[in-house]
Amino acid sequence: MADHALFFGWGEVIPGREQTAVRVFGETMEHFSQLQQEGQITGIEPFFLEPHGGELGGFFLIRGEQDALAHVRASEAFDRIVLRAGMVVQRVGVVSATTGAELQRLMGEFQQAAEDLG
Repeated sequence: MADHALFFGWGEVIPGREQTAVRVFGETMEHFSQLQQEGQITGIEPFFLEPHGGELGGFFLIRGEQDALAHVRASEAFDRIVLRAGMVVQRVGVVSATTGAELQRLMGEFQQAAEDLG
C-alpha cells in the first residue's frame, strides 16, 4: 500500500475564469487518471470544500509510492498543470503527505524524541 501522497490544493476561482477552471480541472483529472492506469500513482481523489471562511477551496489527494510521486512532481507535465491551475484559481499549493505505516513509523520516532528531550 502506498504510504505517501501529494496534497494539491487551491483556493477560489479567479473571477472571469470559471469556464477555463472547469477545463483545467478536467485536464488535470485526465492526466492523473492516466498516471493511475499506467501504475505511476495508486490513486487520485478530488475534493471540493464547502464555503467555510478559509482559503482552501478544494484539493486533489494523489496517492503513490514516495519515489514515484517524486518523479511525477518533477515532471514537465506536473509543472504545466500547476502553472495552468495558478492562472485560473488562487493559492495553488502542493505539499507532500504521509499516511499508513509510514505515518505510524514517524509517530514512533516523534514519541521517542519527545521522551528523549522531555
